[in-house]
Amino acid sequence: YTSAIDGVATGPKVGSCGTAAHRREPVIVADIMQDPLWEDYRELAAGHGYRSCWSTPILSHQGAVLGVFAMYSMTVREPTDAETRLIDFTTRIAGIAIERKLAEDRIHFMANHDALTGLPNRALLEDRLSQAILYAQRYDRWVTVVFIDLDNFKLVNDTLGHPVGDGLIYAVAERLAAVAGPGVTVSRFGGDEFMIFFDRVEDESHLSSQIDEIFIELQGEVDVAGHGLRIQASGGAVLSRVRDTDVDAMIVKADLALHKAKELGKNTWRLFEASMETAFRNRQLMKADLRTAVESKGLRVVYQPIVAMSTMRIASCEALCRWDHPDLGPISASIFIPLAEEMGIISEISTFVLHAACTECAKWPAQTSVSVNLSAKDFRNRDVIEKVRHALASSGLAAGRLEIEVTETALLDDKSLTRQYIEELKRLGVRIALDDFGTGYSSLSYLHKLPLDKIKIDRSFLMDVTQNSRSLELLKGIVNLSRPLGLSVT
Repeated sequence: YTSAIDGVATGPKVGSCGTAAHRREPVIVADIMQDPLWEDYRELAAGHGYRSCWSTPILSHQGAVLGVFAMYSMTVREPTDAETRLIDFTTRIAGIAIERKLAEDRIHFMANHDALTGLPNRALLEDRLSQAILYAQRYDRWVTVVFIDLDNFKLVNDTLGHPVGDGLIYAVAERLAAVAGPGVTVSRFGGDEFMIFFDRVEDESHLSSQIDEIFIELQGEVDVAGHGLRIQASGGAVLSRVRDTDVDAMIVKADLALHKAKELGKNTWRLFEASMETAFRNRQLMKADLRTAVESKGLRVVYQPIVAMSTMRIASCEALCRWDHPDLGPISASIFIPLAEEMGIISEISTFVLHAACTECAKWPAQTSVSVNLSAKDFRNRDVIEKVRHALASSGLAAGRLEIEVTETALLDDKSLTRQYIEELKRLGVRIALDDFGTGYSSLSYLHKLPLDKIKIDRSFLMDVTQNSRSLELLKGIVNLSRPLGLSVT
């Protein structure tokens, strides 16, 4: 009924069924050849020998038209009382049955599709992939999975709001669905992750061209609630004849390839290679070694001087954490700090650095200060204030000689709570610096809303400042903007 009614014209004069749907009440036509409702359809009815028609709308419990129940007669007549009662009973039962079926369909759809995008969800993707693997194992076919993750989505989601983030996810879903062809399933795997499953891939070169096409279509600017956002994503693909694999193995391999793409600078994709599994195992071993180093005080702190340009004297130092691996030697902070964040032990490291820096700075000349970078996780915990207070008290360092560096990531998680903590640190007498200024969407608003003392310009602004006049002018603009606000710049 519901499928049929979708194509039926409804109105005040479109036969018995269309008119019944329009009026939402029974329409009895005793003589089709005479009734004006059938004026445009008499020849059609005559061809089938129909002379009378009794139509009753099938309504939902809320009054929506679900369909129309129609009875035709080869003779001119109206329904008997018994027929009228039968029609009424039948339409009521039909309405209940249709609503139940629609509810079941909705439940099934919701269980297998993402609520925001309407794409297949992880459960449906894994089911289809499992079936494809069984088919490919039987007929020696290729099966391919591509894992796609939006670059820097958290920054968009947190700075511009969740509705804008949802709008971006929806726009990406539309683009991915539009480029998908036969034998391709696009699913939302979760968060800002999408997975594409191909069950018709001829070889690696064919796969590469298909993925390249997807990334070309995906990238570009999209307008979301008045914000022009440029879509960038990283991807990892695995191509397999699946003789000895399963769903979980393929997804893990695609994820490893995705992480490799991220390591290479994002906004690209990589095909899985066996060496990636080795790298993953090494990464897990490094995590274990890092945890041991943190627990056994195997980290150390070095200090990078900050020179005042006006006097060319050292005004302060930045405390930097270093890790000397017993077998691999010095490990870059760009490697072990993200690992620590991933492992959830970054607060332990920042606490160690904070205490070491305060203790060391207390030995320096009184005019020299030290800066310490606290993690985003530190600013999610109320004890961040007590952590700083304890470091100052135990070292004897004056609060004015300690500068806490805050990254924009820390400001994003809970703006009101972070502002409260920053204000409490200021009341202690600690100076506050905004690190990596200019890398996010809302840096200027932070200058206006937060009690900052300093901004640290991200090095991306400085890489080509001697060759690029635009970069130089931008740098000058930031400096000139900061001076009236009483902010120092490094």
